[in-house]
Amino acid sequence: MTKKLSFKESIFIGSMLFGLFFGAGNLIFPVHMGQEAGSAVFWANLGFLVTGIGLPFLGVIAIGVSKSSGVYELAQRVNRKYAIIFTILLYLVVGPFFALPRLASTSFEIGLAPFIAPKQQSLFLALFSILFFFTAWWLSRKPTKILDYVGKFLNPIFLVLLGILLLLGFLNPLGSIADTPIQPHYQTHAFFTGFTQGYNTLDALASLAFGIIIVTTIRGMGITKSSDIAKGTIKSGAISILLMGIIYTLLSYLGTMSLGTFPLSENGGIALAQIADHYLGTYGSILLALIVILACLKTGIGLITAFAETFSELFPKRSYLFFVTLASVLACLVANVGLTNIIQISLPVLMFIYPLAMTLILLVLCEPLFKKRACVYRMTTYFTLIASVLDALNAAPAVIKDTPFVQTLLRFATSYLPFFSFGMGWIVPAIIGFVIGLVWSFIKKETVPSAIE
Repeated sequence: MTKKLSFKESIFIGSMLFGLFFGAGNLIFPVHMGQEAGSAVFWANLGFLVTGIGLPFLGVIAIGVSKSSGVYELAQRVNRKYAIIFTILLYLVVGPFFALPRLASTSFEIGLAPFIAPKQQSLFLALFSILFFFTAWWLSRKPTKILDYVGKFLNPIFLVLLGILLLLGFLNPLGSIADTPIQPHYQTHAFFTGFTQGYNTLDALASLAFGIIIVTTIRGMGITKSSDIAKGTIKSGAISILLMGIIYTLLSYLGTMSLGTFPLSENGGIALAQIADHYLGTYGSILLALIVILACLKTGIGLITAFAETFSELFPKRSYLFFVTLASVLACLVANVGLTNIIQISLPVLMFIYPLAMTLILLVLCEPLFKKRACVYRMTTYFTLIASVLDALNAAPAVIKDTPFVQTLLRFATSYLPFFSFGMGWIVPAIIGFVIGLVWSFIKKETVPSAIE
């Protein structure tokens, strides 16, 4: 008799997955969005949830229904060269170059910087980064233990601490939502602005990156049948995503209500610090520090583990421990660039890779419609790739964006590419590529998946 996941095991894996997803960025971005959206918070939050929890859940489902072990196996449906490049880029983004360093810099700036003199912060950031990534490295050395570290220990503590802050915020609100001022970019397109804000969580990318951890964890529980692994993946994902959606909504409304007492803050970290201090004073600052550091640490363990497991498969000449160490050391170095610089640099990269990840997820889910024909995957991906480059250029720093050639491209995209001004210029090209791929596959009479190249 084949073993299946029990309800208790599904809860633990769902808790683990939530813990992996929910880092400091997941705390600060919905709060700041709530402040900017003001009384339009409902629509902004709805858009945020589509990319913040909807796409990650679709990513988890894609891993489950495809019965694959991770993003590399999924991306091979386009072709092998693309799969290698896309997988490496995705894991560098959610690993040592953007997401991982952001975890350390965010937890430092929100949790510890308020207690440290400005002149000494660079030194203490370096020391904190070393301690943070040494701890993450130590706990990532044994991937089979990640369920215990995150799902059964770190995440429950994090939820209790965050629950205290949210409970205080809603029992004694700082202000009302009605008539709260709406910032200009939320006044006419609150839903679409919230939609693109959800990119910042990196969770759609993380859902693909964490796929290998979920599958490994379920197999480690003695589940061997691929269909049972798929069901367990989807069930655990649903538990995680439901919890994330509830917390995102509470945080965004908490941000909006905070405007009744505090002015619009520069980022959600400042707003959270003000809220915690208002309710609990110094104890609030300590509580927030614990919340943020725990949030970052558990996600950091997951990202390092996923990075190392995937890269050790792509490059088997190097060990898992080698890649754990590499990810930790690189992330520690990049973390000292500072949170603001990391976010600014990461935005154009996110605008480039997010559409490619989203179309891959959607194509996997729509496979029954086109019977896995490679032409459909390729044409959709290639058309999306062109639009992704334009979206990335539009989000690039001024030194790139203001060059005459780039300005010419952006004027063309603004005039002829629907939804480009919302940061979603990839939608129409992806649809066109899908239709062309479908038609081309019938012309070629491609009735079965072609061999991976």
